[in-house]
Amino acid sequence: MRWQKPLATAVVLTTLTTTLTATATPPPVGGACSPHARFLGFSDALNKTTYDGQPVAGLSALNVTGPHTATALVDNVLSTPARVFQLKVSSKPAVSVTGMTILTRPDGTPYNGQDFDGEGLVVERGDRTILATSEREPSIRRFRLSDGKEIASLPVPARFQVAPAGEAASNGTFESLTVSRDGRSLFAGMEAPLAPDGADANRIIRYTGRSGHDYRPAAQYAYKTDAGLSLVELAWVNPQQLVSMERTFVAGVGNTIRVFSVSLRHATDVTTRASLADAPAKVFLQKKLLFDLVNCPPSGAVANQPQPNPLLDNVEALALGGHLPGGRRQLYLLSDDNINPAQTTRFYSLAVDLY
Repeated sequence: MRWQKPLATAVVLTTLTTTLTATATPPPVGGACSPHARFLGFSDALNKTTYDGQPVAGLSALNVTGPHTATALVDNVLSTPARVFQLKVSSKPAVSVTGMTILTRPDGTPYNGQDFDGEGLVVERGDRTILATSEREPSIRRFRLSDGKEIASLPVPARFQVAPAGEAASNGTFESLTVSRDGRSLFAGMEAPLAPDGADANRIIRYTGRSGHDYRPAAQYAYKTDAGLSLVELAWVNPQQLVSMERTFVAGVGNTIRVFSVSLRHATDVTTRASLADAPAKVFLQKKLLFDLVNCPPSGAVANQPQPNPLLDNVEALALGGHLPGGRRQLYLLSDDNINPAQTTRFYSLAVDLY
């Protein structure tokens, strides 16, 4: 910075007063991200905190369980135990931890980052059990919330296992999980394509069954991500609609986070297709952009690494809440800081039109 010569005292005082006044004025919070989404604000209250001796970090999935409650799942966090946190949330936004459950094997010993990489979460009806995906194998396990003990697991088609056992890429399997309101349909989304499917062609498995009971694979749907992005979240809206989130990170540039409305109308079962690489466009689920997070107002956010908008971080969790005044739907996002000082655990609140 080039230093200027001293000015007259009155001018200096006027300049300092103006600067202090401008600095003291908080930046505007919220505003339109797109015609379909309004940003309500963010909170960094969970960032670099602990609860009952465990870091509140690596938050990779989120389920809204009530008007002001939610549950978040931790992903692969070194040797710390696999766990979910119970949260108090609001659209203001505000967020705080109110409880924690350690997830254990049937023998009661905790899973940890060496054998469990939690990415997708469904809190089942009655709030007594959860379904959690692990990206390692992959797997979908059921745990009791009362004591965290594993009590069941769902079947996974052989080709979805990580190579060489199957055709899936390591760290590219079940990143998302969502369930219909009646508990009859469960959707597990792959983060990356199977080896024969080519670039940007992902599969979503639809399971059928009953909440708290058995689920079996019933169909596979083809989902095409935007070029270079990965499918990281799904949320159920109604029998004809899902919400999806896609994400990527480029060192020195930052994150891309896009949220879409996905139509299940005329969904084609691609279970018997060996490859999606040459599949016609009509077999893929149709999607429309709801918003790109880069277009939301920064609202005073600070980034500790290069980002195209300081609001952005490694957002991995998405959850829908209830209806807001005016008819829009509450949507929450949550970022996974990877226990990295350059990243932030950030909670986002938006109001969206689900068309």
